[in-house]
Amino acid sequence: MKMRMSRQVMVGGVAVGGGAAVTVQSMLNRPAHDVAANLEQAASLESAGCQILRAAVPDHEAVRLIAALKVHCGLPIVADIHFDYKLALESVAAGADKIRINPGNIGGQERVRQVAAACRARGVPIRVGVNSGSLEPELLQKHGAPTPEAMAESAMGHIRLLEACDFTDIVVSLKSSSVQATVAAYELLAARCDYPLHLGITEAGTARMGLVKSAVGIGALLLRGLGDTIRVSLTAEPVEEIAAGRDILRALGLGGSRPNLIACPTCGRTKIDMIALAQAVEQRLEGCTKPVTVAVMGCAVNGPGEAREADVGLAGGDGCALLFRKGEILRKVPEAEALDALMAELEKL
Repeated sequence: MKMRMSRQVMVGGVAVGGGAAVTVQSMLNRPAHDVAANLEQAASLESAGCQILRAAVPDHEAVRLIAALKVHCGLPIVADIHFDYKLALESVAAGADKIRINPGNIGGQERVRQVAAACRARGVPIRVGVNSGSLEPELLQKHGAPTPEAMAESAMGHIRLLEACDFTDIVVSLKSSSVQATVAAYELLAARCDYPLHLGITEAGTARMGLVKSAVGIGALLLRGLGDTIRVSLTAEPVEEIAAGRDILRALGLGGSRPNLIACPTCGRTKIDMIALAQAVEQRLEGCTKPVTVAVMGCAVNGPGEAREADVGLAGGDGCALLFRKGEILRKVPEAEALDALMAELEKL
């Protein structure tokens, strides 16, 4: 797919936009003053593949967390600020790699100028984060509701405040709990500016439904070529957001050097434990970095043909499985040995 060519900003050592690979990020959810708990969670997120990490900074004491993360975590750190421009200044001084703020709600152009100047001096980008639930009253009155047009207009207003301060190191997000409104808002904004886009569906819900909404919304935008970094917002442990985000990118062919597993849904012809086998293959592929397609099919008659494009695969028989490569059957193996045989063949690729 052809991606929108946006400007590029650097969040620490991670490029966002400008043709860089789409990155996956998440946010710490331990109490902001519990530094030890947040550092532990940050380590888990880093191990899970998080590429950019955000932390809430609700008050001056919480700025300690930004400083601690910069010492103990290898990820770029985003300070999430609401209303108080001094927290943004302190977070930049503490080493934050990016600031998430709405310039229009921190108290006037002079305060915006101070934040922009501090960020410019240290090469720190600013994310303009627009949420449908917190739009300016005048925009709600004008549009009658938090419509996509109202969201895009809000974002452009915040962008202009920064541009007036000669600051253009900007990332923009336009999030709603409505998938349709989110997609429409990003489309409107993408036509009006070339800043990199941070994608997400806010308040998407629990791990099951939140993943569905995020996959639909984020996936729809990426298929349109829009999006430079993503966060899958789930009412769940943040490590689940990373897994979900990586899976969304993988499904779209944007996951980099990662295997693609295809597996049939099973039917009455299946004579092996197809579900358990597919799950076992998925687990064994977790550490694999080869950009290959692996197939697990339930039927020995149709499997190799239906999955002929797979680099390697299995097709179930009666207590056995056919091992194949690019549609060509290599040999028959007992069901109990099928997983190891598949992985051994994968190692040869």
